[in-house]
Amino acid sequence: MPKITNIRCLLLSSPYADADDPEIKECFPNGPKRTIGMVEVTLDNGVTGLGEGYLAVFAPLVFKSIVDLCTPQVMGKEGFDISARVRDLRSLCDYWSLQGAARHVIAAFEIALQDAKGKSLDQPVYDLLGGAKADHIPIYGSGGCCDAKEQFLRELDLLDSLGIIKYKMRSIKTDILRTVWVLEEAGRRGIEVGVDMCQNLADPPQKVDDVVGFIEAVHALTDRRMIFVEEAIGPDAPEGFKALRARTDVPVCGGEIITTPKEMIERINNEIYDFVQPDASVMGGISGVMNVFDAANAKGTPVVVHAWGGAAAIMASYHAAFAAGGKLVEFPMLDFPLGREMMADQGRIVDGNLVRPTAPGLGLTLTPEMEARYSFDETAVYSCALIDFGPPPDSYWARD
Repeated sequence: MPKITNIRCLLLSSPYADADDPEIKECFPNGPKRTIGMVEVTLDNGVTGLGEGYLAVFAPLVFKSIVDLCTPQVMGKEGFDISARVRDLRSLCDYWSLQGAARHVIAAFEIALQDAKGKSLDQPVYDLLGGAKADHIPIYGSGGCCDAKEQFLRELDLLDSLGIIKYKMRSIKTDILRTVWVLEEAGRRGIEVGVDMCQNLADPPQKVDDVVGFIEAVHALTDRRMIFVEEAIGPDAPEGFKALRARTDVPVCGGEIITTPKEMIERINNEIYDFVQPDASVMGGISGVMNVFDAANAKGTPVVVHAWGGAAAIMASYHAAFAAGGKLVEFPMLDFPLGREMMADQGRIVDGNLVRPTAPGLGLTLTPEMEARYSFDETAVYSCALIDFGPPPDSYWARD
């Protein structure tokens, strides 16, 4: 089997969304530009593979430091024995980061090795995992970071153009009229709406009563119904998700922040969510997501992969979904030119469906010219110290 001869950490920064998007105003104090972090693995057969860890969106220099620490642990070892390389990295990192940051970095290594192995064998990654279960998977539009009606209408127009009929918006518990407005506007186009309540950064979490009150207030003002509520309770309060499920008929989901299959599987077995949302760039790689699919399928819990990083993160989760029989995947709608260029035609959406990629490995393209155009900008980071940018009051959304 080919051995690992080189590891390279890549930090790249690309324009992202628009300056007037609320996510930029709230989370990107230095403007509409976002960084991703990747690991490039080179094998002694000359093949390279790319993997990504979501950590670099938030802390790129921390990502690089952990990559540098991990590199000697895998150099010179067999590149196709991916589970063994993950064990090597965990033996180095688990003592001080059994969960969290190091898992994102291990994900980058694992995904890069999957990509390199697929390219070496001239197979898409899903074929390494047993083959694709479908030629296409329905996809939902993930956006809704809007504080103006024209922004929502622009996103709904994009969904219309792609034939997508499910949409996720972001709302907090006081966004009653805003949520109603979107449910009505989308509904007129035949588009159903789920709501991300943005509790991934919440400590302490909002109360179950608050979420129930939000759902009831919205549904009292429209006949349209939310198709799910995502991350409606804080990340360390699984008991709150379970209590919420008992008090609403709206499907309750979450899990994008969970960094180990073990924790996700425990939540599945404890019936915390109606469906779960693992991310390969967070959960230690593609193999971790496949483990979650196995456990979820045994329990009858649907899996909808999370996809909000760069191209390698997104494609890693997509390949897992194709291999495991996923029935729905996420399409991040905010514009990210570097991601689009790297994915090219391997992330095609036709008639509301993600078309099965066909290129070897993950199907990504990265050239020296692209690296030069998207050079790292250390100010281009997502800040979790949220900025109160003064969105319009909920009364702005009142319907005539």
